[in-house]
Amino acid sequence: MNIKKIGLTALAASLVSVSAHAGSLSVAGGASIGVKDTSKTSTGKSFTMGNSVTFTGSGELDNGMNVSISFELDQGAEAGTAGAAAKGPFDSHSVTVSSDELGTLVFAGHGGSSAQSEIDTTAAGDAWNNGSNFTVSASSTSNNMMLYTLPTFIDDVTAKVSYTPGAAGVDSATAWRLGYTGVEGLTVDYAQGDNETVGAKAEATTFKASYAYSSFTLSYSKNEYDTEAATGGQDIDSWNLAYTVNDDLSVAYGVETHDTEAQNVDEEAEYVNVSYTTGGVTLSASNYMYEGDSNTAGAGGEIDRWALSATFAF
Repeated sequence: MNIKKIGLTALAASLVSVSAHAGSLSVAGGASIGVKDTSKTSTGKSFTMGNSVTFTGSGELDNGMNVSISFELDQGAEAGTAGAAAKGPFDSHSVTVSSDELGTLVFAGHGGSSAQSEIDTTAAGDAWNNGSNFTVSASSTSNNMMLYTLPTFIDDVTAKVSYTPGAAGVDSATAWRLGYTGVEGLTVDYAQGDNETVGAKAEATTFKASYAYSSFTLSYSKNEYDTEAATGGQDIDSWNLAYTVNDDLSVAYGVETHDTEAQNVDEEAEYVNVSYTTGGVTLSASNYMYEGDSNTAGAGGEIDRWALSATFAF
């Protein structure tokens, strides 16, 4: 914690009486069109669409620091909100201040992640989010929160800390993360963060590792959520094996197991995905299979989904 306080103090002190002498604006976006069919639902087959554009403005200050601001335009952002809560088409937005000596500070006005929650996606890519009713608990996040990446102090080691401000009756929350890439093909991350929800304070922990060898990449993740509440604790184990056939074609197979406190039936997700990329377009075909959905044993907890999609990046 002392390292975090020293780094943030130094970073804040450097932001005094400076001006930008060069700036640039860039735009990047993506879109997707898909169709999916999930068993045991009233909707049957349905089409899906994704669309967002991110504007990023950046410049270098007189003191050598870099500052950037990012806004995402997303048609589906803040859907269903009204009045003061409505933010129109704007989704994630943030300000980033960085330098080699002082590290990187991201102030997220919306769409921020804690040092733990930014890596809590399972090794199987959150297969649970493609048809099952399972939800993953994580450390606290909010609008107007901070994520700080410390400057490099050990080769191949990355350290991050985050701060989520409290609200009425809710304490502020912190999280931290360490990453290591010192072995060729190997990536390891460990993160821990608090959730200060009233009456259900909890600690979320994520461990992730992946190793790439030749055309194969094997990944593993474990998420734990320990809460002081009587129920709500979670253990999620996941692994994924991906095979790159060539520069354009890849195949992946993954499994997730969700063990929820006070439930006798575990939820299991399994998926197979084939994707082909050419000229900025990715064509994907996936099949998802679930057992124990909603902690229901037998045929009542079995769900299947197939999905086809075309994703465009520009």
